[in-house]
Amino acid sequence: MTAETTDAPVSALDPYELKKQFPILQQQVHGKPLVYLDNAATSQKPLCVLDSSRHYYEKLNSNIHRGVHHLAQAATAAHEAARTTVAKHLNAARDEEIIFTSGTTDSVNLVAGVLVKSGRIGPEDEIIVSGLEHHSNTVPWQMLCEQVGATLRVIPVLDDGTLDLETYQSLLSERTKLVAVNHISNAFGTVNNVIHICREAKNHGALTFIDGAQSAPHLPIDLQLINCDFYAFSGHKVYGPTGIGILYGRHKLLTELPPWKGGGEMIKEVTFEKTTYNDPPFKFEAGTPNIEGGIALAAAIDFVNNLGVENIHAHEDLLIRKCAAVLEDLDGITIYGPEDRAGALSFTFEGIHHYDLGTLLDQMGFALRTGHHCCQPLMKRFGITGTLRASFAAYNTEEEVDQLGIALKKALMMLR
Repeated sequence: MTAETTDAPVSALDPYELKKQFPILQQQVHGKPLVYLDNAATSQKPLCVLDSSRHYYEKLNSNIHRGVHHLAQAATAAHEAARTTVAKHLNAARDEEIIFTSGTTDSVNLVAGVLVKSGRIGPEDEIIVSGLEHHSNTVPWQMLCEQVGATLRVIPVLDDGTLDLETYQSLLSERTKLVAVNHISNAFGTVNNVIHICREAKNHGALTFIDGAQSAPHLPIDLQLINCDFYAFSGHKVYGPTGIGILYGRHKLLTELPPWKGGGEMIKEVTFEKTTYNDPPFKFEAGTPNIEGGIALAAAIDFVNNLGVENIHAHEDLLIRKCAAVLEDLDGITIYGPEDRAGALSFTFEGIHHYDLGTLLDQMGFALRTGHHCCQPLMKRFGITGTLRASFAAYNTEEEVDQLGIALKKALMMLR
């Protein structure tokens, strides 16, 4: 008798073994085992990242770039090795294109600030964003437009949660100076064709900024293939610590643009008459950086690469597709975004507030995000105040997806 075959996809990862590397996932919440499905907000940290942070403070703690003593040199070497790790992971052309920031929001504001100072955008110019953007990739550009009198244009979102690229094409003109879009929508999981978006922007002489906060944890990133001018992500969403982020900038641009903040490290020579600024990336890293954060971020990236980004993506894709199938059987549900999504699944139930549902799920041990996900214009576009969002990481399991379906049924019975 032959074994029955199946076409069901099998994950290349063992999430149950992975969970053992995450101390926070071993606890209970309200007396129930924690099921953490809020990874789009922040991912949990494996032991290798926690150990990296502790090792820095126990063995290396010193300010960097300035001292000749042993600790200063060791900390500097570790910090710059972290920069190299990030550059290699993103396939940047050179290490000097990697700037340490406090996160994606800080990176967006840095670019907006230096573009204002440089005078590259003026009253007759336009900036294009999309209707899928997080507020952090909208508000800084609005502020820039208000400062210089430029105009903000928006790529519309279609009913399936994807961008209207035909309208995008019509928005581009000689007045377009910057196109800023996310790689993956934090609200709907929509994966944008950033290669096409950047290519068309460049055909009109515009700069490009890609918000990679949601793509860095889930997709292989090749900056030379994307061919953007700026790319940013946050460490805490890719198994690293909070308070550390990355801004990639094309080296030629970083050389031409003025610094954002003044202080130590971003200078070559200071007199009361004139200051000569440092070379990139240090020109944009004024003051003492988050040294431990950068080193721990490198440990997180090593963790991701040891698992294999492609394996992580395939495992999460399996979970998201299974989750969509489980949820589709529930009465009154609307699932937002395209079928081919990444990272997150966003949904509502007719007549039930997402906050109420999220609160009941919390009592059952489930951590999901409720609300507008810092995407109020997107929520308005779909006539809702917010959604319930399940977002996934390498340590989530198919069993947890099944448990979520059961928990939702219980919660819905209480609320109807």
